[in-house]
Amino acid sequence: MRQTLSFIPTLRETPADAEVKSHQLLLRAGFIRQNTSGIYSFLPLGKRVLHKVEKIIREEMEAINSVEVFMPALQQAELWQETGRWYSYGDELMRLKDRNDREFALGATHEEIITSLLRDEIKSYKKLPLTLYQIQSKFRDEKRPRFGLLRGREFLMKDAYSFHATTESLDKTYDDMMQAYSNIFSRLGLNFRAVIADSGAIGGKDNHEFMVLSEIGEDTIAYSDNSSYAANIEMAAVNMEYPKSDEQARPVEKVSTPDQKTIAQVADFLETTPENCIKTLVFKADDELIVVLSRGDHEVNDVKVKHISGAKLVDMATPEDVRELLSCDIGSIGPVGLPEGTRVFADNAVKSIVNGVTGANEDGVHLKNVTPDEDFTVEAYGDLRFVKEGDASPDGEGTIQFAKGIEVGHIFKLGTTYSEPMKATFLNDQGKAMPYIMGCYGIGVSRIVAAVAEQFQDDSGFTWPTAVAPYEIHVVPVNVKDDVQRETGEEIYEQLKAQGFEVLLDDRKERAGVKFADADLIGLPLRITVGKRAAEGILEVKIRETNETVEWHKDEMQDKVREFFKK
Repeated sequence: MRQTLSFIPTLRETPADAEVKSHQLLLRAGFIRQNTSGIYSFLPLGKRVLHKVEKIIREEMEAINSVEVFMPALQQAELWQETGRWYSYGDELMRLKDRNDREFALGATHEEIITSLLRDEIKSYKKLPLTLYQIQSKFRDEKRPRFGLLRGREFLMKDAYSFHATTESLDKTYDDMMQAYSNIFSRLGLNFRAVIADSGAIGGKDNHEFMVLSEIGEDTIAYSDNSSYAANIEMAAVNMEYPKSDEQARPVEKVSTPDQKTIAQVADFLETTPENCIKTLVFKADDELIVVLSRGDHEVNDVKVKHISGAKLVDMATPEDVRELLSCDIGSIGPVGLPEGTRVFADNAVKSIVNGVTGANEDGVHLKNVTPDEDFTVEAYGDLRFVKEGDASPDGEGTIQFAKGIEVGHIFKLGTTYSEPMKATFLNDQGKAMPYIMGCYGIGVSRIVAAVAEQFQDDSGFTWPTAVAPYEIHVVPVNVKDDVQRETGEEIYEQLKAQGFEVLLDDRKERAGVKFADADLIGLPLRITVGKRAAEGILEVKIRETNETVEWHKDEMQDKVREFFKK
């Protein structure tokens, strides 16, 4: 492609609203442009990168016998109502009405659509298993779109769905997908880890996220420093024993604690430690207010609260909710003397506390000498806290460390989460109607572009790996007004194209400094500069990844290029 015929609007200055380097460079190098908050156009270079990512995904999907389809983005509300997600998915679901006042959603995901499609077509176990996938735009009304392509309101996604007659069949496809995803991210050159994750609004049980390690990642990964264990911090298990004090429980004592509301303030005021305090939080679990307890130095994990309570949605209760339940402010609540019928859940560490400190459900007052199971009742104990760095790894090998990650893929074992409410059944080998057993597998295609861009860059611009570079080679005649340079550049361009290489020719009438700056910014793997020594047949070649510069003779150029790209 000739640069004068393409659309590559590079920028010298960094846009003020671009927070991270990948976003800045994608804008500056002319790969994308923002239309409005969280919505982007892919320009020619960006579209070529997208196409290459899609090609790798398609190859790995087809290698495990996944079949591509294309489903509508506009989805009728009735399907989402069958599963209940029309009401539970939340504000991220973009809803709209047509001229006849019928309700629709712009597809945030496609479980309902694909399940409705299969229930009308596949009636026998003999046609299972079946895995279908698509690459299509998704829409989510993000509260705070940020980081360019990493968190947008419209984005490109690969979503696959598998249908099975048995759990063993699902397990096989899940393992195949796990390997296919690992292959995809390895081929892209990404530094990633597969981590245990929460299913969130998708539902289902077993699932893994694929995280690209990056300091700008919005997710925290908890991993063992001595094994392969890795989990999203929301799902990282805490597997610890908490020895109980052998001191005798003393009578509960009410004490005044004016203006002392945080755990640190109360512990200091009463000359104790946060570990001896019982933190009390009120959550709204679906439509019910529940109480959750943790040790004062621990943080409650709302995902684990959702699991132990059996709720579909869990949020912190509002100050108004707390006052209505307990007649006090949030900083003074505690588990003693709760209204009858209030469900109480506690982290395992709470059970070891003897003569602890907690709120008295009275503003400016706390209780001393509070002991669980003597002074209040707990419905269930469990692992309800966030893991901390330095905790023992759940697999018993090493200790937990933290790293930041960008989620680029997520795979789920859905089971019958969608097939049962949607009455999507098949006849098994005994002629009995059974709900499909399903799996769901997503990859953020446009997010991958940002993740690769974040990982492959330097101070001058991108250093794209060959697998996803928009072009392989940048041919740069320094002065197109010089006949020898221009003609040599044209000759090299045509020769390399004829050999099957993807080549960008900078045939613009620009100064050398502008051309070199743009070439570094765009970041193609190999740059061939045709300069003052063109008449001697000497070319200057720059390897963008290392910034190494060498000289090649024009006559050896094609062999050298094939050797570089191993073609």
